Amino acid sequence: MPALPVAFEVGTFIVLGLVLLFDLLLVVKRPHEPSMKEAGLWVAFYVGLALVFALMMFIFTGAEYGSQFIAGWVTEYSLSIDNLFVFIIIMARFSVPRKFQQEVLMFGIIIALILRGIFILIGAAVIENFSWVFYIFGAFLLWTAWKQARDEGEDEEEGSNPLVSRLQRVLPMTEKFDEGKIRTVVDGRKVFTPMLIVFITIGMTDLLFAVDSIPAIFGLTQSAFIVFTANIFALMGLRQLYFLLGGMMNRLIYLKHGLSVILAFIGVKLILHAMHVNELPFINGGEHIEWAPEIPTFVSLGVIVGTIVIATLASLLSPKAKAMHAVASLEEALAVYRTLGEDASKEEKVQAYDAVTDTYRAAAAATDGQADVEMPEITQEARARFRANDPRSDEPRGDAAGAEGEARQ
Repeated sequence: MPALPVAFEVGTFIVLGLVLLFDLLLVVKRPHEPSMKEAGLWVAFYVGLALVFALMMFIFTGAEYGSQFIAGWVTEYSLSIDNLFVFIIIMARFSVPRKFQQEVLMFGIIIALILRGIFILIGAAVIENFSWVFYIFGAFLLWTAWKQARDEGEDEEEGSNPLVSRLQRVLPMTEKFDEGKIRTVVDGRKVFTPMLIVFITIGMTDLLFAVDSIPAIFGLTQSAFIVFTANIFALMGLRQLYFLLGGMMNRLIYLKHGLSVILAFIGVKLILHAMHVNELPFINGGEHIEWAPEIPTFVSLGVIVGTIVIATLASLLSPKAKAMHAVASLEEALAVYRTLGEDASKEEKVQAYDAVTDTYRAAAAATDGQADVEMPEITQEARARFRANDPRSDEPRGDAAGAEGEARQ
């Protein structure tokens, strides 16, 4: 890559560092659940910032390296969105209050940046000295692609991490959150809050994703500067994207399959590159394999963007995805209804009651004919209890409205 002006590289990291610092201070000083408008504006700002940087890369380094940045950024951004699926499961598993989920996400982003920075430095040094490592990276990405294509998500929802389970048994811990604190005082005794376990789980998840993502982007560029900036831009705005997408995340059912195609493509690209620069004595006598093609960056960019677009459209148009989204909306409405206290206002009760009723009807209609998408199991007793709890009157509202009462059991 043409040598970039030192001032450009230093200035890039200073600006990005200041933006991340401002984002962190905003979370610490004003923990809240951002509105759709606020989250959308932040995501648009970060995407715009990445595109401005891409334009500057085209100006300073030319089309080749500008294209490498865009391809790397889009790939890492897609993989980061995949991270959100796991983050959502972690938040739900530990019942993290929505108000403090921003802090958890910001912690996850910072840990991800640190881990990826370490892996980038190691990866760049290894690639510089051992070209045969591309064989390993390529094979690893092909295995990851195969594993991701077969993944249906059960392993993310079931079971518990052994380290987390042991910490929960060994450390003095309360079951309740105390705002965003890691430690609190209960009955005059200092104990840890569930936030510690959430942070550890997020950190370990970041480690696993860093191991997957770094070989992928090194398959698109060998520039450590491009790799690192692409990762920073991919992670910036991820916190706001979490709240912007919200329940839409469960509709992107084919994103994992699209990412498996991208990882497999990059894996093949890496192996072909390794063959092209081969130095291993037991392969082709240690000589370069001239017939092995080098896949141009613009082809890689086209495959990556095309795959993501197809996977996204297929997901949004899929009846199964619509059914899963409807069921997820119902479960979210049930969670709100279940947590209403006796001191809740009549307006809050009516709103929660109507939300459960409406989302149940929508979910029942969407899952009709979808054998692999199940509705929550509802008992007749629960239906009756739900109808009896109508905040407007004691009159029954019908089975469709009453079925959701299972949440009260």
